Amino acid sequence: MAFDSFQDFLAMGGHAPYVWASWGVTGALLVGIVLHARAERRQLLRHLRRRERRERRQPLTNQTSHHTGGRHHEA
Repeated sequence: MAFDSFQDFLAMGGHAPYVWASWGVTGALLVGIVLHARAERRQLLRHLRRRERRERRQPLTNQTSHHTGGRHHEA
């Protein structure tokens, strides 16, 4: 669709409110998706760093030992 002037382009043949609102909503949603993805990535990286520090602090024997609920069984 060709327009005779920039003013005609902005008017969109009388459908300007719908067309430009659609563009605006689409743009806002795309920006929101990008911001949400970045926030989730930062949160995941923080979680992984905390988990890595926590696992480094634990002695290796705690990870491989078999706990019997506080009771010692003697044979």
